[in-house]
Amino acid sequence: MADKNHFYYDHDKCEFVPVVYYTKKRLLHTLSFWLINGIVLASLGITLLSYNIGTPSEIALKAENRTLLDQLETTKVSIIDLESRLHTISELDNEMYRSVLGLEPISYEERMAGIGGADIYSEFDFYSEETSEILRWTASRLDNIERRLSIQKLSFDEIKTYYNENQERLSHMPAIRPVAGILLSGYGMRVHPVFKYQRMHEGLDFRADIGTEVFATGDGVVKYAGRRGTYGNLLEIDHGYGYITRYAHLSGFADGIRTGTRVDRGQMVAYSGNTGVSQGPHLHYEIRINGNSVDPLNFLFADITPEEYKMYRDIAENNPMSMD
Repeated sequence: MADKNHFYYDHDKCEFVPVVYYTKKRLLHTLSFWLINGIVLASLGITLLSYNIGTPSEIALKAENRTLLDQLETTKVSIIDLESRLHTISELDNEMYRSVLGLEPISYEERMAGIGGADIYSEFDFYSEETSEILRWTASRLDNIERRLSIQKLSFDEIKTYYNENQERLSHMPAIRPVAGILLSGYGMRVHPVFKYQRMHEGLDFRADIGTEVFATGDGVVKYAGRRGTYGNLLEIDHGYGYITRYAHLSGFADGIRTGTRVDRGQMVAYSGNTGVSQGPHLHYEIRINGNSVDPLNFLFADITPEEYKMYRDIAENNPMSMD
């Protein structure tokens, strides 16, 4: 196909004259045309990308913010776990330390340390909704944990002061495990393994093979050491201040243990067994205060961790059977 020529009108000659393009000029014109169009199109593209996606620095900043948000989401799990641990310590403090020592328990409302008034986290409202929400949640939970820890520290300080002022009395209080075995059954209504009906189980059952060493849980004087009905071989220690402990189904007593013998907390006093009415070898342990049975689990505060207490509590609440 022939090249299409462009014409211009020559007034002097009164005719159309073809436009002559020199190769160099035509090449320069073409390059200029495409260069200008390329610049315009690139500018439009960059503008559209910046509007919809962002500049490289903005893209990097968005990626960094996403990483930080993901990290905060992970931190939430740790905060929730920390709150759970603190709740267990608070329960232990109320049910064991303060209750056993006769101190007034701290109420749930006081322990939660709530605050009111102005919105102290309004500064986070300047961020996106997602960012603002997680920052508010994290800041409020951490502040609450800090306040609850302060209350817990004050409680422990009060307990420490009470202990320092009542060391003689507390040395007589039964406050350790009588045997090293794990808990098998707890205090309360339980189905008797032999009689097959529900009855009050007035102590704790610990796993213990025949001949396992049994220890006095507080300073005191042996009140009884001998055979007694369904208890089998029974050791009874009077700790004074209204406290009496019982150790049942024993296979025997330690040397020198008889009525009137003085014993110290942690002293080996007997051997576990399977005497009396019992499903199998174990140690049955009771605490009585002024003649009334109480849950010995709340008196193990000098010998178990909060995690162990929670585990023992779960066992006690979920096992409907006793060993005796």
